[in-house]
Parts: sequence; structure tokens; C-alpha cells
Amino acid sequence: MSNNASVLVVEDDPALSRLICYNLEKQGYDVRLAGDGHTALDQVSRRAPDLILLDWMLPGISGLEVCRQLREQPKTKSIPIIMLSARGQETDSVRGLEIGADDYLIKPFGMETLFARVKAMLRRLPPSGNVLKFDTLVLDRVAHKVERSGRLLPLGPTEYRLLEFLMTHPGQVFSREELLEQAWERSSCVELRTVDVHIRRLRQTLNAGDEKDLIRTVRARGYALDMPQD
Repeated sequence: MSNNASVLVVEDDPALSRLICYNLEKQGYDVRLAGDGHTALDQVSRRAPDLILLDWMLPGISGLEVCRQLREQPKTKSIPIIMLSARGQETDSVRGLEIGADDYLIKPFGMETLFARVKAMLRRLPPSGNVLKFDTLVLDRVAHKVERSGRLLPLGPTEYRLLEFLMTHPGQVFSREELLEQAWERSSCVELRTVDVHIRRLRQTLNAGDEKDLIRTVRARGYALDMPQD
């Protein structure tokens, strides 16, 4: 896993959260922040991170409850979670691990220790691989080509990037803003509606030959790569 992995920091202490985010961003990670449990759950539902740093004591619902809820959902149950806590008793760490945390880091901790834990956790993730598959779709990252049911698809570079991103996050709904951030250069001045145009082109190419539509449109939310409902 390269350093552009996404990390969600769930921490209500402003000074500590700024310190963690700043240092992780310096290491090259894509960092997002949530100051409470409800916000964390909402962020994960909209865009699942590669790893979560989760404080035990949070306003509203505790980090333990956030962890429990994430582990109950099929789409989030495998996200690595490192629990952060000032509670240093062995029984506390055992409880956190039993709820579903993958690791437990006691406050205060040094940034080098945090980096080591994050890197170790991300190394455990299965490699994304050079070939992505979804239903009858096959995307080869090395050859930079896409096939569906053995048919080579003539995709433009933007449609290719959109599809590659959606195939790495199947079933997840992404807003136009999120897709714009992933498939276009950050410096590009692109209207949000341009995303709709490229999604329409991608959909037309994917569905040529009377194939079933794998791109789901969610009103007022965005798009997802998903199996059509019967």
C-alpha cells in the first residue's frame, strides 16, 4: 500500500487531531478528520477510508460503539481500526480488541510510533493488484485496457480513471465532487456537470451490446458501481 492511502482520524481533541493530521499528511497520506462518532460513521458511509484512527472517548457515541457498528456492516467490517486511548489498563486494550479494533495505541504516543503502526496495518491489507474485476468487467492496470465479456472497451482517459476508481470501491456511492477529485487533475477548473457527461459516456461504452447497467445513479447523492437490482 503506497502512502497515498486514505486515513480517517476520529479525535475530539483539536490540538491532538491537528498534530496527527499534519504529520500524516507530511508522510503523504490522504487524511480526513471527524471530531465525533456520528460524523465518523457518516464519513465512512460516504467514502470508506483505508484505515481509521479511532479515539476511545468521543462526544455523543464512544469509539467502542463506532467500532462495533462498523464491524456489523459488510462494507466496513474489514477496514483496519487502530484505537487511540489514554486508558492504559490491559483490560481496556483487550476490550477494544474484542470489540473489533485491530490495534491499540496508548496516549501519549510519539509520531514515529504512530507512523510505524499505520504502516504495519496498511501492509496487512491485500494488495490492490494490477487486475481489477467486477461482474464481467476486467480492468488491467498494466496494459491500461478494459474488457467486458471479452470485448475490449474504447475508453477515454477520464472514463478510464473514473471506472478504475469505482472498481476499487464497488457498491459505494460517490458525489460529483468526490469523483471530480479522483478523476481530474486537482488544478483543473471543471464544472460538476462535466462529471455527469463522462459518467454518461462511460455508461454507454460499458452497456454496448445490451449488457446490464452496472452504474447506479443515486438521486441527490451521486454514482456507484453496483449490480443492478432485479
